Amino acid sequence: MASSSSTPPPSISGDSKLFVVVDIGGTKIASALATQSGSDLPSVSGKSEIPTPAQAGSQAVVDAVFESVRRCLALTNQTPDAIGIASAGVVNTETGAITSATDLIIGWAGTPLGELVEREFGLPVAVLNDVHAHALGEWTYGAGKGYDSMLAVAVGTGIGGAIIAGGTLHLGAHFAAGHVGHVPHPLAAGFACSCGASGHIESVASGTGQVTLYNAKKDEGAAEVLSGREITERAEAGESFAAQILSESGAALGDSIAGIANCVDPQAVVISGSVTRSGEIWWRALTDAFEAGALPALKEIKILEGTLGSKAPLLGATAAAANLLQTKQ
Repeated sequence: MASSSSTPPPSISGDSKLFVVVDIGGTKIASALATQSGSDLPSVSGKSEIPTPAQAGSQAVVDAVFESVRRCLALTNQTPDAIGIASAGVVNTETGAITSATDLIIGWAGTPLGELVEREFGLPVAVLNDVHAHALGEWTYGAGKGYDSMLAVAVGTGIGGAIIAGGTLHLGAHFAAGHVGHVPHPLAAGFACSCGASGHIESVASGTGQVTLYNAKKDEGAAEVLSGREITERAEAGESFAAQILSESGAALGDSIAGIANCVDPQAVVISGSVTRSGEIWWRALTDAFEAGALPALKEIKILEGTLGSKAPLLGATAAAANLLQTKQ
């Protein structure tokens, strides 16, 4: 079994390389072909998505991954050089196994994903966590390119993150480094987190968390909101309470990011995900809180918005697969 995370940004010499790349989420599985030449942005083609059979168990999800890979193989006459997979859950990048996962995908923890895919297709396989892949994509090809260190924060339905330090994706002793959403924050006191604990920043600053915060603090009898986008629209229409919620949640996330930055001292912070579309109120609250909480020497750290969108995990999986080929040379 050969499965590895990426370290330096890969540079492919000679002919271009072809990879099948897969992004496994709780609701959908995306796949595509990625062609890389040198250190340029890979060309991604043939992207498709299928629903994740998350409630059907791990074998059903593995079968869906096989289907996704076969879809890609059917698009080319060339044998791919490797397969790169970004997956929900904590991933042992040395074995390609899922070591821990929530019940979003039933029975996903313990799945030897890399081994199963390699056995099925006879190709080298690199597997890493989906948020780590997102960060690796942004660092290698996107907003973080050129920085030796970076803190990545992905803010969507939940909050994830990753740390690039010394030109390396830092995985941690348990392959779980970068769980930005599970940093405690006073604003989240008493709110349940998706991990089973309470008081974590995700519970009030993710898209779902914004909704929870709004509905918990609204006047009795006022209509509940159903999405973070609805809060943004209300704020843009002049609703002061919606603007207050965006400001509070953005500031709380800025506080948390500053605290993490004080510990790891990155050159840049790259923020991506659907919540970055929460508007100027949210962004200003976040950046002001970051500057207020950061150490004096760190106040000038660049806060950047991600540039790769939904392609970031696929491109991170490409980088991991390219690095795997380099380590095998």
